[in-house]
Amino acid sequence: MRIELTSFTPEDTRTIGGALGQVLGPGDAVALTGELGAGKTTLVQGVAAAVGFTGPVVSPTFTLVREYQGRPLRIFHVDVYRLERVQDVLDLGLDEMADQGGVLLVEWGDAVEGLLPGDHLLVELWVPGPDEQRRISLAPTGASWQARWASLEAALGGWIAG
Repeated sequence: MRIELTSFTPEDTRTIGGALGQVLGPGDAVALTGELGAGKTTLVQGVAAAVGFTGPVVSPTFTLVREYQGRPLRIFHVDVYRLERVQDVLDLGLDEMADQGGVLLVEWGDAVEGLLPGDHLLVELWVPGPDEQRRISLAPTGASWQARWASLEAALGGWIAG
């Protein structure tokens, strides 16, 4: 299963993140991947807004982890780009974050996908050309996503690439 989306502007990417945020629940993990500037943090801004966080959402590149308290979910926004060793990632405590009942959003998450909970969502973003258009692909891993897949498709229906 896979959903392919097209985002024409950063606001579209935030809206897609918002639709995803409405389907996320406690303990969910999302691996975000894509080149620099593809829109990973922009997507997280939409997710955070959807769960009720009203403050600024910025890249955790230099802090590694940012927390955003929404209503009722807490978001753990993690960036593993600069981490060179598996032990560095383990030291972040991704498993503890997931166990706290928040949502784990990991930029460059494809590099640590094996350390994420078995049920997680892989979101790939890429820029196919010189304009602001983005392609976004969502692929589930695990039974909990298969059970919610129809809800996710319905929430993202207006963005599905034709």
